[in-house]
Amino acid sequence: MAVETVQRASGRGIWGWMFFDWAAQPFFTVVTTFIFGPYFVSRMAGDPNTGQAVWGYGIAAAGLVIAVLSPILGSIADQTGPRKPWIAFFAAIKITSLALLWFAAPGSNLFLVAALFSLASVAAEFSTVFNDSMMPRLVPKSEIGRISNTAWGLGYLGGMIALIFVVTCLAGSPESGKTIIGIDPLFGLDPKLGEDARATGPLSAGWYFLFILPMFFFTPDAIKGIPIGPAVREGLSELKSTLAEVRRRGGIFRFLVARMIYQDGVNALLALGGTFAAGMFQWSITEIGMFGIILNVVAIFGCWIAARLDTALGSKAVVMIALVMLSIATIGVISTGPGFTLLGLIQLPTTDSGGLFGTAAEKAYILYGLLIGLAFGPVQASSRSYMARSVTAAESGRYFGIYALAGRATSFLAPFLVATITALSDSARLGMAVIILFLGIGMAILVRTPYPADRPSE
Repeated sequence: MAVETVQRASGRGIWGWMFFDWAAQPFFTVVTTFIFGPYFVSRMAGDPNTGQAVWGYGIAAAGLVIAVLSPILGSIADQTGPRKPWIAFFAAIKITSLALLWFAAPGSNLFLVAALFSLASVAAEFSTVFNDSMMPRLVPKSEIGRISNTAWGLGYLGGMIALIFVVTCLAGSPESGKTIIGIDPLFGLDPKLGEDARATGPLSAGWYFLFILPMFFFTPDAIKGIPIGPAVREGLSELKSTLAEVRRRGGIFRFLVARMIYQDGVNALLALGGTFAAGMFQWSITEIGMFGIILNVVAIFGCWIAARLDTALGSKAVVMIALVMLSIATIGVISTGPGFTLLGLIQLPTTDSGGLFGTAAEKAYILYGLLIGLAFGPVQASSRSYMARSVTAAESGRYFGIYALAGRATSFLAPFLVATITALSDSARLGMAVIILFLGIGMAILVRTPYPADRPSE
């Protein structure tokens, strides 16, 4: 591959790009993982197992659409040039879908609400494809790992701030009606009607709209290419040749296959970990929110460390370390329940001390959650920098489209298997165990992958 010189963008251009992660993260933090998702499973649905199954199928449907269309859109974007119009288009879809989650009252149609969530997920992922493909044009490859992990950490900080606001100012106890700091929920929200959880949709929509503006104003974009009509034809033709080309670039192909498998496990763990805890411990929004805040604090620290390790050791080492940590944490999470951890090898007292996380099992779950918090930012940020270091800026759109495909090609599979095994066995624990297989197989393939991925195997 030809050596490519990239002129460093201005400071505000780089910060504008990194603020995209700040803007996008509250959707994943307060809607997908810690507030709305658990509300959907534990309060909208008739029982937690049904809720987890429907939520899992919603995630799977979104993953299927993303897998099919991401590489096509990435190739078309390389032809049209600028990424910002695409981001704006999908931002409008995401913002509208999130705003409509306000109407997801208890007893609402589960499949309709899951469809709105899936549409928002699809739009969020497509926007990310185009934002990620801007990265190789902003800084030299030696700096990519640092800005990727810094941006991811900035995203977790934004998600944590949004989550703290929800927990302290919006999420009231159904019994007392007060938030964790003893005030009535803002805007007259009624927790008995789930309005505190439902408000996270419009909140995330408004946050996203406000904080993607710096990227539009300050971050440099690719120059204009050909009109959209010819671009579609050229993009589809280029996609076909790119897929054939990837097969010839063995290192990149191996990396994409590895990421396809391990990212499926990561996605399922992030999407279903909070709902699993909600069903097992009957956590309230306040408890789930506090759990999320703890994880996000740790995640910021994890990304800060990874930003330095990525430069010193390389992206591959950071990804491998993170996958080992996630595997250990997942084993711990699924093997913990009231009165035990590690499937009964360690017995725990069942007395409840009162307050948040009052039982020993809940505290053990928190400890495993800390490992997840340390690892799930670096595994994604350093995967992104791994890819960016392996391609040129000119081919970044189509290759980040393929990268998104690799992250989503089977992304419907893990949630689908989790949902199906949960439904058939009536055990959320058995369903969640599937995630370990995806993490382990992905690691096994990544071990033999060169770094950067375009380097010939030794």
